[in-house]
Amino acid sequence: MEKNARTCILIIVGVVCVVLVVLLSISFSGVEYYQYGFPKRSSTGSVDTSKVYTAGKYAIGPDKTFKTFRAAAHVVMVDDIAIFTSDKLEVWLSCSFQYFLQPEHLALLHDTFDLQYQPILRGSGIDALKGAAPFYSTTDYIENRKMVEDALFEAIKKRLGGRCCKKGCEDSVEGCVPDCKRYDTCTIEDKGYFADVYYFQLAKVSITDDVISNNLLALTQLEDATKEGYLQEAQLVRKETEKQVNEIDNIAAEINQNATAMSELIIAKANAESRAVVENAHNMGLQLVYTELGLNSAQKASFNYLRMLRDKENVHLSVDFGSLRINTA
Repeated sequence: MEKNARTCILIIVGVVCVVLVVLLSISFSGVEYYQYGFPKRSSTGSVDTSKVYTAGKYAIGPDKTFKTFRAAAHVVMVDDIAIFTSDKLEVWLSCSFQYFLQPEHLALLHDTFDLQYQPILRGSGIDALKGAAPFYSTTDYIENRKMVEDALFEAIKKRLGGRCCKKGCEDSVEGCVPDCKRYDTCTIEDKGYFADVYYFQLAKVSITDDVISNNLLALTQLEDATKEGYLQEAQLVRKETEKQVNEIDNIAAEINQNATAMSELIIAKANAESRAVVENAHNMGLQLVYTELGLNSAQKASFNYLRMLRDKENVHLSVDFGSLRINTA
């Protein structure tokens, strides 16, 4: 009897141990590294959104599992979506963007969209793309792709991420996004679709041949107009250059004429002064001769007459047999 009792006790203990091991094993549930999770009660289907669980194993109870959301990037591909440009032309865009769910707002995402959030966020992103696209012309899509890409990226980012500042961004190294709304004053409408868009790629831009031809024609006409402007400007520059050259030539001629006149004046003055010096020297010499020789008036006149004849090129003076004879040719 005692042996049977011990056997029953051992059986009961064994069953309890097995039950405890089973309960303990099923009480642990895991969240993968690429997931966020909320505990979900299997019996009632209720979800506890008070805490967001990240990767790991958790003892949440045998009646609970994790309702998971993707923590990695959500990739949205958009192929050949029709949009209108600012010049009322239709083009087709292909692009992609990647968004990440905001863990601090995951409860709001769950309560608003549950697990059906992906098509809603995709559609909202495409609507933002279509809303921003008409602000740019066809030429911008061809020649200024980087500007257009940045603008479309910003539009999708604001639509899905909202306009709230990040919680605690005032104290972070990066700081807050410009013109964002303070976190403690944000309403649920300010929080967008509870996702952060980190990347955007503008891929193919498809434009009809007619639009391309018209655009090339417009560009050609613009280049022709620019060329004509340059030609006219060059003509004006040439005329202005010719005018400046003529003015410089006139100034040079005037300077040359003034220099020539001044040189002639200086030469004339120098010649006059030299003649005056010579004549003064002659007068002083004659006066000295008159004084030394003691010539009277008649002799002075004769002497002066002989000097005058001597200066004539066609007069030759000679002395013969003690007599003075004057020969003229």
